[in-house]
Amino acid sequence: MLNKLLNVTSKPERIGIGIMSGTSVDGVDVAIVSVKGSGEKLTYRQLAFDTVEIPQALRRKIFNQFNLVESSVDKLCSLNFELGQLFALAARSVVENAGLRMEDIDFIGSHGQTIYHIPVDQSDLGLVKSTMQIGEASVLAEMFQCPVVSDFRVRDMAVGGEGAPLVPYVDHLLFRSDTENIALQNIGGIGNVTYLPRGGSASDVIAFDTGPGNMIMDEAMNILTQGKFLFDENGEMAAEGTVHHEILKELMAHPYFTLPVPKSTGRELFGAAFTRKLVDRMVEMGLSSADILATVTMFTALTIVDQTERFLPGEIDTLVVSGGGAYNATLLGFLKELGSFAVKTQEDLGFSSESKEAVAFALLANETMFGLPNNVPSATGAAKQVVLGKLTI
Repeated sequence: MLNKLLNVTSKPERIGIGIMSGTSVDGVDVAIVSVKGSGEKLTYRQLAFDTVEIPQALRRKIFNQFNLVESSVDKLCSLNFELGQLFALAARSVVENAGLRMEDIDFIGSHGQTIYHIPVDQSDLGLVKSTMQIGEASVLAEMFQCPVVSDFRVRDMAVGGEGAPLVPYVDHLLFRSDTENIALQNIGGIGNVTYLPRGGSASDVIAFDTGPGNMIMDEAMNILTQGKFLFDENGEMAAEGTVHHEILKELMAHPYFTLPVPKSTGRELFGAAFTRKLVDRMVEMGLSSADILATVTMFTALTIVDQTERFLPGEIDTLVVSGGGAYNATLLGFLKELGSFAVKTQEDLGFSSESKEAVAFALLANETMFGLPNNVPSATGAAKQVVLGKLTI
């Protein structure tokens, strides 16, 4: 296997897989890419992408581990390997459907499934800053017989960073411009932005989590339809509702939005418990389901505009949206209504909104194998640049 690692880095062109399961836990994203070069000379082609559904029984197990009451060490231990198996089977399925062979794959970058994220010390609870992603990389390495890079966040945290966001390194390589100030806004479960000032270097990049992305919208839809629908497709229900501005004002008073950058957040702040309390209150107030969805959709849009205007040093020329939120027409409409910038999607630039993060972890893994530092301290708060990830060979 060590020889294969050496062979991989000596190849002029490599085929890699990126695997991502996000905070929404709505599926395993698998991207297959062909990569040339590394660092500022890196280029890639996307060969295939698909999202493989997570079985409902396994999804419930994952959500149970998010719950401090339900979580247990034995189930967490088992789930680590069960997710490793799921990731491996999902990757194999996408490889086969693309007409490729297992032996064609040179390397894999797997983000894993975040179970818990503590971006800063919580001394009152006796907790130190830390993060946990699971989905055993050894299972992937054994199935594909190739090097696997995983557990990207912890090395950044070891040098004082928050371990997130990690995609800005790739954003800089692929989207930097000499003529525009570009903000790349990913809207997955959580929203995160990467700011690329015109003509800037990697050290000029600013990135942070803007707050909830699809997380509250999805959970609200799940609650309101009693599990029949897991998300508001295309924002259709939200489009029928009226935003409740008093509730919106209260939501925007959440202390996260005044924290300085860099910063990161997750399900611990804006997850099921937060959403359940919010939805119950709005139902008691007599709001319709459409009004509730309109309000929480506007909340996500307003957090993005508020945070970019509050913390980014230059006026944005173009906001490029990716992630599942890029397919929510109502959310995009709210962004266009609120912002003073052009709003585009990854598709408008010839890329894929769905595959962006999976592609990013394949490219981050490529850099790791070359021993290149691939975090952005200005985005994570780390004291220095480091090589991210653990290598399984």
